[in-house]
Amino acid sequence: MADFIKIEDDYNGYDLKMFCVPRHYEQDLESILIPYGVISDRTERLARDIVNDMGQDALVVLCVLKGGYKFCSDLLDYIKALNRNSERSVQLRVDFIRLKSYENDQSTGEIKVVGSDNLSDLKGKDVLIVEDIVDTGNTMKRLLKLIAEHNPSSVKVASLLVKRTPRSVGYRPDYIGFEVPDKFVVGYALDYNEYFRDLSHICIINDNGKKKYAI
Repeated sequence: MADFIKIEDDYNGYDLKMFCVPRHYEQDLESILIPYGVISDRTERLARDIVNDMGQDALVVLCVLKGGYKFCSDLLDYIKALNRNSERSVQLRVDFIRLKSYENDQSTGEIKVVGSDNLSDLKGKDVLIVEDIVDTGNTMKRLLKLIAEHNPSSVKVASLLVKRTPRSVGYRPDYIGFEVPDKFVVGYALDYNEYFRDLSHICIINDNGKKKYAI
Protein backbone atom coordinates (compact mmCIF):
# COMPACT_ATOMS: atom_id res chain seq x y z
CA MET A 1 0.00 0.00 0.00
CA ALA A 2 1.22 3.50 -0.79
CA ASP A 3 2.63 5.61 2.03
CA PHE A 4 0.70 8.76 2.86
CA ILE A 5 0.17 11.40 5.53
CA LYS A 6 -3.14 10.81 7.29
CA ILE A 7 -5.12 13.83 8.46
CA GLU A 8 -7.52 12.67 11.16
CA ASP A 9 -11.25 13.38 11.16
CA ASP A 10 -11.06 15.50 14.31
CA TYR A 11 -8.25 17.70 12.96
CA ASN A 12 -9.59 21.24 12.53
CA GLY A 13 -6.66 22.69 10.61
CA TYR A 14 -4.96 26.05 11.10
CA ASP A 15 -6.65 29.35 11.88
CA LEU A 16 -6.83 31.54 8.78
CA LYS A 17 -5.08 34.41 10.56
CA MET A 18 -1.95 32.28 11.01
CA PHE A 19 -1.24 32.34 7.23
CA CYS A 20 -1.82 34.64 4.27
CA VAL A 21 -4.92 33.97 2.17
CA PRO A 22 -6.42 36.19 -0.54
CA ARG A 23 -8.64 38.81 1.07
CA HIS A 24 -11.47 38.02 -1.32
CA TYR A 25 -11.73 34.53 0.23
CA GLU A 26 -11.29 35.39 3.92
CA GLN A 27 -15.03 35.09 4.68
CA ASP A 28 -15.45 31.91 2.63
CA LEU A 29 -13.08 29.51 4.39
CA GLU A 30 -13.37 27.52 7.59
CA SER A 31 -9.67 26.78 8.11
CA ILE A 32 -6.41 25.89 6.40
CA LEU A 33 -6.18 22.11 6.25
CA ILE A 34 -2.73 21.81 4.60
CA PRO A 35 -0.42 24.82 4.25
CA TYR A 36 1.40 25.31 0.96
CA GLY A 37 4.83 24.58 2.44
CA VAL A 38 3.72 21.17 3.68
CA ILE A 39 2.20 20.40 0.27
CA SER A 40 5.47 21.35 -1.38
CA ASP A 41 7.64 19.19 0.87
CA ARG A 42 5.34 16.18 0.48
CA THR A 43 5.32 16.63 -3.32
CA GLU A 44 9.12 16.65 -3.35
CA ARG A 45 9.16 13.30 -1.56
CA LEU A 46 6.61 11.84 -3.99
CA ALA A 47 8.87 12.93 -6.86
CA ARG A 48 11.78 11.03 -5.33
CA ASP A 49 9.65 7.91 -4.88
CA ILE A 50 8.47 8.07 -8.49
CA VAL A 51 12.00 8.48 -9.85
CA ASN A 52 13.24 5.60 -7.69
CA ASP A 53 10.48 3.37 -9.03
CA MET A 54 10.48 4.48 -12.66
CA GLY A 55 13.91 5.95 -13.33
CA GLN A 56 14.82 3.75 -16.29
CA ASP A 57 12.32 4.23 -19.09
CA ALA A 58 10.60 7.24 -20.65
CA LEU A 59 7.40 8.27 -18.91
CA VAL A 60 4.23 9.86 -20.25
CA VAL A 61 2.76 12.11 -17.56
CA LEU A 62 -0.98 12.52 -18.04
CA CYS A 63 -2.17 15.54 -16.06
CA VAL A 64 -5.85 15.56 -15.12
CA LEU A 65 -7.19 19.09 -15.59
CA LYS A 66 -8.12 21.43 -14.20
CA GLY A 67 -7.51 20.65 -10.54
CA GLY A 68 -4.35 18.63 -11.10
CA TYR A 69 -2.36 21.28 -12.94
CA LYS A 70 -0.63 22.81 -9.89
CA PHE A 71 0.29 19.48 -8.30
CA CYS A 72 1.48 18.18 -11.66
CA SER A 73 3.58 21.27 -12.36
CA ASP A 74 5.27 21.16 -8.97
CA LEU A 75 5.78 17.40 -9.15
CA LEU A 76 7.43 17.70 -12.57
CA ASP A 77 9.71 20.47 -11.33
CA TYR A 78 10.95 18.20 -8.56
CA ILE A 79 11.41 15.28 -10.96
CA LYS A 80 13.38 17.50 -13.34
CA ALA A 81 15.61 18.60 -10.45
CA LEU A 82 16.28 14.96 -9.62
CA ASN A 83 17.05 14.27 -13.28
CA ARG A 84 19.77 16.91 -13.10
CA ASN A 85 21.22 15.90 -9.76
CA SER A 86 20.91 12.13 -9.25
CA GLU A 87 22.03 8.91 -10.89
CA ARG A 88 18.52 8.04 -12.05
CA SER A 89 16.87 10.05 -14.79
CA VAL A 90 13.35 9.86 -16.20
CA GLN A 91 12.65 11.19 -19.68
CA LEU A 92 9.28 12.96 -19.53
CA ARG A 93 6.50 13.66 -21.96
CA VAL A 94 3.44 15.54 -20.74
CA ASP A 95 -0.15 15.36 -21.96
CA PHE A 96 -3.46 16.54 -20.55
CA ILE A 97 -6.97 15.23 -20.05
CA ARG A 98 -9.98 16.87 -18.45
CA LEU A 99 -12.64 15.10 -16.39
CA LYS A 100 -15.78 16.68 -14.94
CA SER A 101 -18.01 15.06 -12.34
CA TYR A 102 -18.95 17.83 -9.84
CA GLU A 103 -21.46 20.63 -9.58
CA ASN A 104 -21.28 22.70 -6.40
CA ASP A 105 -19.98 20.26 -3.73
CA GLN A 106 -21.80 17.16 -4.99
CA SER A 107 -20.83 14.55 -7.54
CA THR A 108 -23.31 14.46 -10.42
CA GLY A 109 -22.76 10.74 -10.90
CA GLU A 110 -21.95 11.48 -14.53
CA ILE A 111 -18.31 11.59 -15.60
CA LYS A 112 -17.48 13.71 -18.63
CA VAL A 113 -14.14 13.04 -20.34
CA VAL A 114 -12.70 15.86 -22.43
CA GLY A 115 -9.47 15.82 -24.40
CA SER A 116 -9.04 12.08 -24.91
CA ASP A 117 -8.49 12.19 -28.67
CA ASN A 118 -4.78 11.39 -28.47
CA LEU A 119 -4.84 8.53 -25.97
CA SER A 120 -3.91 6.14 -28.78
CA ASP A 121 -0.40 7.61 -28.45
CA LEU A 122 -0.13 5.83 -25.08
CA LYS A 123 0.20 2.39 -26.68
CA GLY A 124 3.28 0.63 -25.32
CA LYS A 125 4.18 3.57 -23.05
CA ASP A 126 4.68 3.82 -19.29
CA VAL A 127 2.04 6.25 -18.03
CA LEU A 128 1.80 8.27 -14.84
CA ILE A 129 -1.60 9.86 -14.22
CA VAL A 130 -1.39 12.92 -11.98
CA GLU A 131 -4.62 13.84 -10.19
CA ASP A 132 -5.53 16.38 -7.52
CA ILE A 133 -7.94 14.29 -5.46
CA VAL A 134 -9.51 10.83 -5.44
CA ASP A 135 -12.94 11.01 -3.82
CA THR A 136 -15.18 7.99 -4.41
CA GLY A 137 -12.71 6.53 -6.91
CA ASN A 138 -15.35 6.18 -9.64
CA THR A 139 -13.82 8.86 -11.84
CA MET A 140 -10.34 7.34 -11.71
CA LYS A 141 -11.62 3.84 -12.37
CA ARG A 142 -13.42 5.17 -15.43
CA LEU A 143 -10.26 6.89 -16.66
CA LEU A 144 -8.09 3.81 -16.06
CA LYS A 145 -10.53 1.69 -18.05
CA LEU A 146 -10.41 4.21 -20.88
CA ILE A 147 -6.62 4.28 -20.92
CA ALA A 148 -6.36 0.48 -20.76
CA GLU A 149 -8.24 0.31 -24.07
CA HIS A 150 -5.17 1.92 -25.70
CA ASN A 151 -2.74 -0.77 -24.42
CA PRO A 152 -0.09 1.17 -22.49
CA SER A 153 2.86 -0.78 -21.12
CA SER A 154 2.08 0.28 -17.55
CA VAL A 155 -0.10 2.79 -15.72
CA LYS A 156 0.42 4.29 -12.27
CA VAL A 157 -1.51 7.06 -10.52
CA ALA A 158 -0.23 9.83 -8.27
CA SER A 159 -2.89 11.76 -6.37
CA LEU A 160 -2.15 14.60 -3.99
CA LEU A 161 -5.24 13.82 -1.91
CA VAL A 162 -7.40 10.80 -1.19
CA LYS A 163 -10.67 11.51 0.60
CA ARG A 164 -11.69 9.14 3.38
CA THR A 165 -15.38 8.67 2.61
CA PRO A 166 -17.99 5.92 3.01
CA ARG A 167 -18.85 6.48 -0.65
CA SER A 168 -15.46 5.14 -1.75
CA VAL A 169 -15.40 2.16 -4.09
CA GLY A 170 -12.08 1.10 -2.54
CA TYR A 171 -9.71 2.38 -5.22
CA ARG A 172 -6.28 3.57 -3.99
CA PRO A 173 -3.65 5.34 -6.14
CA ASP A 174 -0.05 4.14 -6.35
CA TYR A 175 1.29 7.39 -4.90
CA ILE A 176 -0.64 9.42 -2.31
CA GLY A 177 0.23 12.73 -0.73
CA PHE A 178 -2.39 13.05 2.00
CA GLU A 179 -5.46 11.13 3.14
CA VAL A 180 -8.05 13.72 4.21
CA PRO A 181 -11.41 13.68 6.02
CA ASP A 182 -14.71 13.70 4.16
CA LYS A 183 -14.88 17.49 3.81
CA PHE A 184 -15.01 19.66 0.71
CA VAL A 185 -11.57 21.20 0.22
CA VAL A 186 -10.41 23.97 -2.09
CA GLY A 187 -7.17 25.68 -3.03
CA TYR A 188 -3.91 24.65 -4.68
CA ALA A 189 -5.95 24.49 -7.92
CA LEU A 190 -8.84 22.51 -6.38
CA ASP A 191 -11.99 24.48 -7.09
CA TYR A 192 -15.57 25.07 -6.10
CA ASN A 193 -17.39 25.93 -9.35
CA GLU A 194 -14.10 27.30 -10.75
CA TYR A 195 -13.36 29.53 -7.74
CA PHE A 196 -10.48 29.14 -5.24
CA ARG A 197 -7.91 27.90 -7.78
CA ASP A 198 -5.93 31.06 -6.93
CA LEU A 199 -5.56 29.98 -3.29
CA SER A 200 -2.15 28.51 -2.39
CA HIS A 201 -3.12 26.46 0.67
CA ILE A 202 -5.60 23.59 0.77
CA CYS A 203 -8.53 24.86 2.84
CA ILE A 204 -11.97 23.77 4.00
CA ILE A 205 -14.71 25.88 2.44
CA ASN A 206 -17.44 27.15 4.78
CA ASP A 207 -21.19 27.46 4.22
CA ASN A 208 -20.83 31.12 3.28
CA GLY A 209 -18.42 30.22 0.50
CA LYS A 210 -20.63 27.42 -0.80
CA LYS A 211 -23.62 29.73 -0.91
CA LYS A 212 -21.73 32.64 -2.48
CA TYR A 213 -20.25 30.61 -5.33
CA ALA A 214 -23.07 28.12 -5.96
CA ILE A 215 -24.40 27.76 -9.48
